[in-house]
Amino acid sequence: MNMTTLPPQTTINGVQFNATPGQRPVRVDGCVTIPELFQKRCATLGDRTAHREKDLGIWKSYSWADYWQHAKWIGLALRKLGLQRGEVASILSEDRKEWAWFDLGIQCVGGIASGVYTTDSASQLKYLVNDSDSRFLIVEDEEQLDKFLDIEDEVPGLLKVIILEDEGLHDLAHPRCMMIEDLYALGREAEREEPGRFEAEIALATPQDTALLIYTSGTTGMPKGAMLSNENIMAAIECGARCLPALETDEQLCFLPLCHILERDVSVYFPLASKCTVNFAESPETVFANLQEVSPSTFTAVPRVWEKIYSQVLIMAQEATPAGRAAFGMALKAGMKRADYILQGKPVPPVVAANFWLWDRLVLRNLRRMLGMDRLRRGGSGAAPISPELLKWYWAIGVPLVEGFGMTETSGIATLNTPEANHIGTIGKPAPGIDLRISDEGEIQIRGLNVFQGYWRNNAKTAETFTADGWLRTGDMGHVDADGYVTITGRLKDIIITAGGKNITPAEIESRLKFSHYISDAVIIGDRRKYLTALVMIDQENVEKFAQDRKVPFSNFASLCAAAEVRELIGAEVAAVNKEFARVEQIKDFRLIDVLLTAEDDELTATMKLKRSLVEKKHAHLIEDMYK
Repeated sequence: MNMTTLPPQTTINGVQFNATPGQRPVRVDGCVTIPELFQKRCATLGDRTAHREKDLGIWKSYSWADYWQHAKWIGLALRKLGLQRGEVASILSEDRKEWAWFDLGIQCVGGIASGVYTTDSASQLKYLVNDSDSRFLIVEDEEQLDKFLDIEDEVPGLLKVIILEDEGLHDLAHPRCMMIEDLYALGREAEREEPGRFEAEIALATPQDTALLIYTSGTTGMPKGAMLSNENIMAAIECGARCLPALETDEQLCFLPLCHILERDVSVYFPLASKCTVNFAESPETVFANLQEVSPSTFTAVPRVWEKIYSQVLIMAQEATPAGRAAFGMALKAGMKRADYILQGKPVPPVVAANFWLWDRLVLRNLRRMLGMDRLRRGGSGAAPISPELLKWYWAIGVPLVEGFGMTETSGIATLNTPEANHIGTIGKPAPGIDLRISDEGEIQIRGLNVFQGYWRNNAKTAETFTADGWLRTGDMGHVDADGYVTITGRLKDIIITAGGKNITPAEIESRLKFSHYISDAVIIGDRRKYLTALVMIDQENVEKFAQDRKVPFSNFASLCAAAEVRELIGAEVAAVNKEFARVEQIKDFRLIDVLLTAEDDELTATMKLKRSLVEKKHAHLIEDMYK
């Protein structure tokens, strides 16, 4: 009799994986699909807490049994309403426990889950619903429902809209809308009619089934739907567990949009392996307060969040007493000395370690407690480049912050630094099971089981994204050092070729500018021009503090940007950065963008990355003024 021989396994924090990273099929505790792993976790963990969320200001706990039961009702109800295997359901909501419940409920019955940013307009929603041919739309509240109502005649493929919050909607009577409680009731009815059907649907899932449809943020052109399979996500789970393991006892804070693959990995899929607890922030505006309340064990954020925390600390230091400012300065100096050794992989001399120990107990430990980072074992930054100086600052205050790299097309993970193997200024080494090469043109290219299936109904774009021999073209330029660490030098499409024929990658210059606590973002200009210039976004809080301390009059953000003293301030910051670069790479002039941008503005993606082409187009008058 022929018997299937399973590959030998390795155990990481009590979870079993294939002995060889990237081996097919990817097995996490013997499971090969997300629904299978979800079923196993809920069955074994039962009453243990999976999620925590605030209700009327009080943190409440929800178990793995709650997770399973609600996902089951959702999946069975959607199936009864007409969702077929391979069809899409879209979720338009801020982060909350129901986001995860719908995500898993949809996938468990063979559907494809797709997220929509809450900052998207009605017209953007129409594009995404129609492009994905979504059959169901889940909306959070009246505000998001209004977007559907604006376009209801233009999205004929939608069967139903499910509403999570009924506030202000008690009198709603719409044939295509239903409340979440009614969906649960339908799911309970389906469970009674067909006991075991949910489990049977889970058993039908295969590693090659498309599980997620994630639309790229669209820094150029219309968003494209990246198809990620069960195998892609399971491979990402394996990479995360091997490089950045989490413990069962870990607490996490979910606050980045779950539409984005980074937060989806960290707060939905990785916890399926690690069995940890996910806390949902109340809103994007309460992140820092929630961070203090939860004091997570691990915390992953985009650079803009890490920059914001850094700016807040500097403001607090400026407002402290003279003795407090002096103490913070001494503590930071001690932390920097220690960080220098750690980041170079050298032993910390006893005198340096003892000095840090003293200042850590006097100042830095209290600072971390105030920030909600007193239990933080590891911080992570991704989705955009982060300043090396900012990374070092966090290590100096006792927060081990590491940078990694991933794309939607790589299931959110590709290369990683770890607290134990960390080269600041790089994006780390390729994660286990992932191959990386540099093309003749200098492009970073990737191959692995985490690489996506292609773009939804867009074979032409899919073909453009892969090389003839099957490697993913990332669009990023870079190099690999002798130790295997990868450095990104810029985007292929962003290379600036000056009128003198010099090739310049703007990312490094922009990153250095953003380390200034007076600058939140910058775009370097200079393609086919005689010299480089910059469009600069100031950091509102720090520049306002600067103006108030010096009694500089201003009435709003635009007048703040117009103040001569503010322009002189930013000019000094630009001059300081210029000293670090060759003459051809120096900024000869700059202009301030006097509009306070948010994720709802066209110039920014939902993860707060500037859309270079749109910024240049909208502020062309400022650019031309610098080249007169």
